[in-house]
Amino acid sequence: QVQLVESGGGSVQAGGSLRLSCATSGGTFSRYGMGWFRQASGKEREFVAGIRRSVQGTRYRDSVKGRFTISRDNAKNTVYLQMNALKPEDTAVYYCAADRQLELRTDAKFYDYWGQGTQVTVSS
Repeated sequence: QVQLVESGGGSVQAGGSLRLSCATSGGTFSRYGMGWFRQASGKEREFVAGIRRSVQGTRYRDSVKGRFTISRDNAKNTVYLQMNALKPEDTAVYYCAADRQLELRTDAKFYDYWGQGTQVTVSS
């Protein structure tokens, strides 16, 4: 069983930055594709960014391209989400998730393991 623990959330003003981390345990981290999702109050969970097992291959939702960067450190069993130029519409609970399959997928239903989430609040 894989455990995921997010950290790094908080409250920032628009234009600010945050770096989320997701530490994993209980599995072979390098075998999992990793994704970041978010869920705003009253809305469905949505894909934010994903990264392949081998690091070579990332994907982002259009609204965060150029502002967010996903990365992973397989030696530390950790995936990161660097968020710059934050906007109020980025406010949500952010979740990391692990996918056992090779494909880099954007649908939350395909991810096997989830963290508990970390709140990100961006004020205008």
